Amino acid sequence: QVQLVESGGGSVQAGGSLRLSCAASGYTSSSYYCMGWFRQAPGMQREGVAGLYTRYDSTYYADSVKGRFTVSRDKASNTLYLQMNTLKPEDTAMYYCAAARPPCTVLADRGYNYWGQGTQVTVSS
Repeated sequence: QVQLVESGGGSVQAGGSLRLSCAASGYTSSSYYCMGWFRQAPGMQREGVAGLYTRYDSTYYADSVKGRFTVSRDKASNTLYLQMNTLKPEDTAMYYCAAARPPCTVLADRGYNYWGQGTQVTVSS
């Protein structure tokens, strides 16, 4: 059973930066996963922000965050990161880390069956 625990959220002013972490446990080391960061603002649908496919470490980004956010992982510690720079008020949301075995689409939440509890990011103008 994969378990995911996010950390690193907080409140920042527009233009600031945050780094989210997602500590993963219960992985089968020989298996491949889609690993994604999703966010959901109040009254809005959940959207895929960034993620990667562990087999190739190929990364994927939503258009709204390209050039500002960077997803990465540390294999040794089984930790997924989301570096968020040049934050905007519209980035305010609850951010979730998620994992899925193939077949999976990195930025599509359908198919993800492992989710963290979420961490709040608030960006003020």
